Order: sequence, then structure tokens, then C-alpha cells
Amino acid sequence: MTNKPSPRTAASRQELEDFLFNEAALLDNLQLSQWLDLFTPDAHYLIPALDVRDAGPQDALHLVMDDMTRLKSRVAQYQGRAMWVENPPARTRRIIANVRTLPSEGDEIRVTANFIVYRIRNDTVDPYIGRYEHVLLRSDAGLRFRERKAILDLEVLRPVGKISIFL
Repeated sequence: MTNKPSPRTAASRQELEDFLFNEAALLDNLQLSQWLDLFTPDAHYLIPALDVRDAGPQDALHLVMDDMTRLKSRVAQYQGRAMWVENPPARTRRIIANVRTLPSEGDEIRVTANFIVYRIRNDTVDPYIGRYEHVLLRSDAGLRFRERKAILDLEVLRPVGKISIFL
């Protein structure tokens, strides 16, 4: 006996790719208010520490561990002048590949993908390389992030030493 996904949780690879590619375009074009609309009200945005990539937020400190209140604050800072390290904003370009679904439970849709995010600023190109592990929910408006996790493959954050963009 196989567990077939319900119509509410089923998602084709094409639908998942379209969702992730649209999200990448929103971020690259700094359409951050529209990007926030892709999250559920109880969502989390996570970037684990480089030395404990697979640890959950309850097990280890993260570079970024935002709930929606904190994520909205981060976006407001980025859009204003409070984030001097990105004023003016760096240009970014995202490449998303190898989109796959993972075993899921209940209403959740688990998806993973590889990424490279290039940050371009002051004649310098900084690549951030890793994989996404997302938990999505289907709403009346389409797919939404319940958890958006960017796991970096980097061993150190050199040469910039920080993450000042949304991965």
C-alpha cells in the first residue's frame, strides 16, 4: 500500500521550480515586500552555522534564525538606510538547480534544491553556495514557505565575513 499525496499537498516539479525561480527573481530584483508574501504567518527563515549545517534551531546557534516578526524587521532595515553594509544595495544573481521533493507528512511539501547566490558590490563578486531545504504549504494564493532554510557549503565566510543579503 502506498501513501499518495493528497491534492492539497501534491506539487509537480514544474510547480516547485516555478515557485523557487519566481522567488529568486523577487530577491534579485529587490522586491522584498512581494517576497515576504511568499511566507506563512508562522514561517521561519534559517541559515545554520557553517560547522553544524544539519543541526536544527533547537540544537545549535544559527547565523540567521528569524520568525516572521524578525524577518519583516530585517526587510524594513534593508529597504531603509539602517543597513549601511548594503547601502546602496549589492546586486545579486541566483542560480537554482536540482530541485527535488523529499518525503513529506501531513499538509507539508518538503523540497530541496542547490543554489549559488552571487553578491556583486564594489568590483567584487562573492559566491554563496549551498542547498535549500524548504517546507512549503499550499494556500489559496499558491505555495508558501513555512520554513525556508539555506544551508551553506562554505567552510568560512571569506572574504566578506558576513551575510548581508537574503540567501
